[in-house]
Amino acid sequence: MLEAMLRIRRFEERCVELYSASKIRGFVHLYIGEEAVAVGVNAALSPEDAVVSTYREHGHALARGLPPEAIMAEMYGRTTGCSGGRGGSMHLFDVSRRFYGGSAIVAGGLPPAAGLALADRLRGLPRVTCCFFGDGAFAEGEFHETANLAALWDLPLLLVCENNLYAMGTALAREHAQTDLAMRAASYGMPAWAVDGMDVEAVAQAARRAVEGIRAGTGPHFLELRTYRFRAHSMYDPDRYRDKAEIERWKSRDPIGRLTERMRDDGEPVDEELARIERRIADEIDHAVDAAERAPEEPVEDLLRHVTSARAGEVNRQ
Repeated sequence: MLEAMLRIRRFEERCVELYSASKIRGFVHLYIGEEAVAVGVNAALSPEDAVVSTYREHGHALARGLPPEAIMAEMYGRTTGCSGGRGGSMHLFDVSRRFYGGSAIVAGGLPPAAGLALADRLRGLPRVTCCFFGDGAFAEGEFHETANLAALWDLPLLLVCENNLYAMGTALAREHAQTDLAMRAASYGMPAWAVDGMDVEAVAQAARRAVEGIRAGTGPHFLELRTYRFRAHSMYDPDRYRDKAEIERWKSRDPIGRLTERMRDDGEPVDEELARIERRIADEIDHAVDAAERAPEEPVEDLLRHVTSARAGEVNRQ
């Protein structure tokens, strides 16, 4: 779990450099600070389970096992990217790993996740669908509609709310009269509880408990993972709505540092291993960047592939 969190952190830090150098364009939402959520939850899932993500999805994709080079190439808009260079930062996708992508729409992944879970239930498959979303999704009808149907139909759905206290630039308490999101989710008749999202071991333990309950046939479960993004909402965001002291308080609870200190306290030789992990990850990311730089762009004559024609009402297959 330490290596997985470090891979996300270093990948995101490189994205900052590449974005600043105009190598990556468009919107980019970084996952720095929230690594324990993606890593802890994915540790509880099997390869047969499905994951539906958000627009802040690099960490989810890496934790799910998507290769860094496929993600980096996608962010470069190259054909070797996991979405063929057409999705970019917010629409990573890999059906071979049952990673059903991010969505630029707040709460947009919730209804498709319910559909995936319903399909598995109707087929009698012992799978779990995990859907990540932010606290801002609670202000959208899609969350409440999905939660209601999931509980009504006993869907094998794990609802994972990454509560980082801000929906873009709006603080949770400024848009929700009741900020206990787990309590609100429980009103739909599903097991729901809050977890320290800055503690990867606590997240993994809670996710395992939820997944075991879902596989046992007890219907959907909800986890409110209380976490914090250390950087702005996106690379375009000036981040003037948060107090700097608040940011520093949360940084003192860095999930990577907390796990490292716990391992030291337990007498594990973490420092030597940490150095090896850092070197290995640096090589991985260097390779990913080099591969993206050399990968081909999509030919102009292919730009209409997979595009529905409004005039003809059918897919252009030329």
